[in-house]
Amino acid sequence: MEDRILGLHHITAIAGEAKRNHNFYTGVLGLRLVKKTVNFDDPNTYHFYYGDKVGTPGSILTFFPWEGVQTGRRGARQVTEIGYSVPENSFDFWLKRFEKKNVIYNKVSEKFGEQYLTFIDPDGLKLELTASKNPDNRLPWETDEVPAEFATRGFHNVTITTNKLQPTADVLTHIFGYKLLETHVNRYRFITDAVDNANIVDVVEVPGEGAGHVAGGSVHHVAFRVKDDNILMKFRDKVAAAGLQITDKIDRNYFYSLYFREPGGVLFEIASDNPGFAIDENVEDLGTGLKLPAQYESHREEIAAVLPKLD
Repeated sequence: MEDRILGLHHITAIAGEAKRNHNFYTGVLGLRLVKKTVNFDDPNTYHFYYGDKVGTPGSILTFFPWEGVQTGRRGARQVTEIGYSVPENSFDFWLKRFEKKNVIYNKVSEKFGEQYLTFIDPDGLKLELTASKNPDNRLPWETDEVPAEFATRGFHNVTITTNKLQPTADVLTHIFGYKLLETHVNRYRFITDAVDNANIVDVVEVPGEGAGHVAGGSVHHVAFRVKDDNILMKFRDKVAAAGLQITDKIDRNYFYSLYFREPGGVLFEIASDNPGFAIDENVEDLGTGLKLPAQYESHREEIAAVLPKLD
């Protein structure tokens, strides 16, 4: 099991206004701000990590909030939906909350025998709350407004929209070890049994649909999880052997990463569990301080001065 892909690690998206993004995910959705840092390539921009109580891989949604960013467009060659797991008795709570908070949402629907609720964040990112058929015992983050009995547990699934199923499916099955579980019309559900949660990838095949545009309200990349950076490098060999271009190992402070673009056009990352989010602050204090990559620490005052205020 340890040499396998362990489901989803994190998903990274692009937002506009930092304060609005922070208020929505910590306030409306009740996620924990697990880490407040900056973009490795643009230190004047935040990199927010939202997750569960302890920052468990498979619960981490991250954002690059660029003020004034162009709005993206959903389409093919993209991750188009992010699904969170919630308790099955929570939909009334979320419907009332979304109504109160003026969140755009659809009525509760069903796919693959599971009820789900679709909603849109302030930048247009499409998300879902799903009552999983499988037990989800992950510990949620609890706030004054979002009690544990209704709170998100972490990711349930992610949806990729592609013009041609098979090349993307081959990466998921032949390299990552997923298996096709169910099909409904043009939606194909792949799952790994290496973990119990955050283990589903839906692929929607739309041959004639135009490519989406990745910008504000879009997913930038999806990261798949491995136990450590030694196993990470085994997967580098597998990806390269399949003829795909893949980066060298990159140290992201809280995990090690490899990046490659799957044939359907989506940027995939493979990320390790080690060293974890508690490497530079205690679990109790996660997300409370501004954490900078070492190369930017000497510029802390200048960086802090230009980052948008969140209070």
